[in-house]
Amino acid sequence: MDLTHAETTAATTDTADAPLKVAVILASNREGRFAPVVARWFLSHADEHPDVVTDLVDVAEADLPTVHSYRPEPGVRDRLADVAGRLASADAFVVVTPEYNHSYPAPLKNLIDWHRAEWQAKPVAFVSYGGVSGGLRAVEHLRQVFAELHAVSIRDSVSFHNAGALFDDEGNHRDPADADAAVKSQLDQLVWWGRALRDAKEVRPYGS
Repeated sequence: MDLTHAETTAATTDTADAPLKVAVILASNREGRFAPVVARWFLSHADEHPDVVTDLVDVAEADLPTVHSYRPEPGVRDRLADVAGRLASADAFVVVTPEYNHSYPAPLKNLIDWHRAEWQAKPVAFVSYGGVSGGLRAVEHLRQVFAELHAVSIRDSVSFHNAGALFDDEGNHRDPADADAAVKSQLDQLVWWGRALRDAKEVRPYGS
């Protein structure tokens, strides 16, 4: 049965107003990692945003194989299918990453390289942490990688320099004003780009 113009318009409006599904990727799997502290801080802000719903994708829990095969074992296929489905259903991404040796962690690159279409025509924002650089060198490398995958990186990132000293033992930011303002701006940009790209793909699939 064909939809009337009014029904089509209503359906499009419903989609346009739907909250943005954001996959938050926790990029470190090191023992004793600081990543969960930063991720919880980000999620506490994202979950308060009225236009965002989040799904935390932790590379440590995903445990994707490092050997790429076109015929993975059944258990591996299940893990790959779970992560691929979550990434595919996302409208946008936020990568929470440290900086390892002037770049980003190997498990994150592995997660990225197992997928392709899941990233395309979607916005990616970055929350980084580290020492004096605040993880920004990792972010600059990631922008090039995601550009190759036809993703759109958000201009404003959130970075924590000397991150261990910025949070108390409960994971609360000791002086949150600037960080709170930065994450609000980032989330607003992510929602704008996420909705713009989602709406565009409703009219014409990407690459067509």
